[in-house]
Amino acid sequence: MRLTIACPEALIADANDLAMVLAFGPADERTYTNPSWQDAGGNLYAAASFEARDEWVIGAQTSLERPEWDTDNHVNMAGAERAQAALVFSLEPVTATPDKLTAIGGMDGLAALAAMGLTRVEVEI
Repeated sequence: MRLTIACPEALIADANDLAMVLAFGPADERTYTNPSWQDAGGNLYAAASFEARDEWVIGAQTSLERPEWDTDNHVNMAGAERAQAALVFSLEPVTATPDKLTAIGGMDGLAALAAMGLTRVEVEI
């Protein structure tokens, strides 16, 4: 299923820890980078849209375990747990809020971000 997630700027580090736990490895630490989306209140969000495996969806809703590949404790498990606690998942349009990771399943990525009330902003790099 296509999953689109809006990550508030303040949750980027924690959300990247969750991404590493639920996905494939340390490269997933860059899942959420530049906050280039904003809501009506001017709050900034990074976004990711990807095909999620069933294991990802199940893992996001169950107790997190340190990945087997993380033998040097690279993942901040407390951060991953904070991101998991902030995750809101819906198959229907839901508005993004600056204290939640907002995920919409089953929609095209750009349509999901619009349904969350987000618009693209230019980011200086």
